[in-house]
Amino acid sequence: MTIHESLNEDGVLELVMDNPKVNALSIADTQRIAEVLDGVKGQPEIQAVILTATGNGFCAGVDIKEMQTLPGNEGIIGVNTACYEAFRAVYECAVPVVCAVNDFCLGTGIGLAGSADVVVAAEGVRFGLPEIDNGALGAATHLGRLVPEKHLRWMLYSCEPVEAEKLEAWGTVLRVVPLSELMDTARDVARVMASKHPTVMRAAKKSLIGIDDDPVRSYRYEQGFTFELNLHGLGDEARDAFVKGERDGNSAAE
Repeated sequence: MTIHESLNEDGVLELVMDNPKVNALSIADTQRIAEVLDGVKGQPEIQAVILTATGNGFCAGVDIKEMQTLPGNEGIIGVNTACYEAFRAVYECAVPVVCAVNDFCLGTGIGLAGSADVVVAAEGVRFGLPEIDNGALGAATHLGRLVPEKHLRWMLYSCEPVEAEKLEAWGTVLRVVPLSELMDTARDVARVMASKHPTVMRAAKKSLIGIDDDPVRSYRYEQGFTFELNLHGLGDEARDAFVKGERDGNSAAE
């Protein structure tokens, strides 16, 4: 089991991604995140959520090796559906979600962090979207909630990451702290929100969703281009090259 759940005495649900070596999420893992967060609506004892990870990486993206073992287009369809549901579930969760980013945050990780209410990060953590290098698109919608628009374009086109300290300066990461202090910081932030009247807090979350732009629909639009690139064979070529590189010991994720 790679998604661990625990509810602390303050009413804060902690979800921990734990899939060595780089926390690449399988389809089932990604769907599980959606299921847990959708279930918060019916659990009044939960007043805030922390989403974090252990080991190397907050999230390196989807499990490309899994995608390449599935027949036909089953992999790309499964991944895109699961990512859509997970990002939507973070964004629409009935209570505030704090992302505690412990290490590099790529691809799917950007979708999760960009959908959250609050982000805290460890010092030196890098956020990036290497999608173009992987023959795909997606999560620029969520990156746009973390970086200014012109820098978003550069990050998408270049695949160059940006460090958490810059996001803190831009005001999209609340706090950057030493890794040893990350979870204490996330719990302090979540505890503040959990201390408010639960009915009022859930209403506040719903009100913010109502006045916000719709990242759920715009992300679905992005995914259409990923499907198109896959039909061209470009996504498959990039994923095959990634898997071969891992087997040869040349994976960038290592």
